[in-house]
Amino acid sequence: MGKTRSELREKIMVILYQIDIYHERKVSYNIDEVIRDNIDVASEFVKDIVYGVVTYNDELDSIANKYMKDWTIDRLDKSGAAILRMALYELKYTDTPEVVVINEAVELSKKYSDEAVRKIINAVLDKYIKEG
Repeated sequence: MGKTRSELREKIMVILYQIDIYHERKVSYNIDEVIRDNIDVASEFVKDIVYGVVTYNDELDSIANKYMKDWTIDRLDKSGAAILRMALYELKYTDTPEVVVINEAVELSKKYSDEAVRKIINAVLDKYIKEG
């Protein structure tokens, strides 16, 4: 049986987290291999989101920073940053309903980030939707 979108988003968050660490440590990697190492079934949804976030990373960070007060995305923990980038990408470039994106991001942040980061993620996504 296939994974739910919620389970796939959790995998995407882990993949983006790993890629962020590879960037930071200047380790070369292949996106497809990172995806294969983390998920045993081919998923276009996972590929689309991961490649989209990697491709538009600077733009997504710029959007996030625009809506953060006295913070920047690089000050968030890596899990929180991955969740926020993924959610912003989904809001901007996919047809996923806004309420689903925000709910999934908040649920992931409850599991992987502290309350302060969860609040920041929620606030940024809320502001983006209202102004976007």
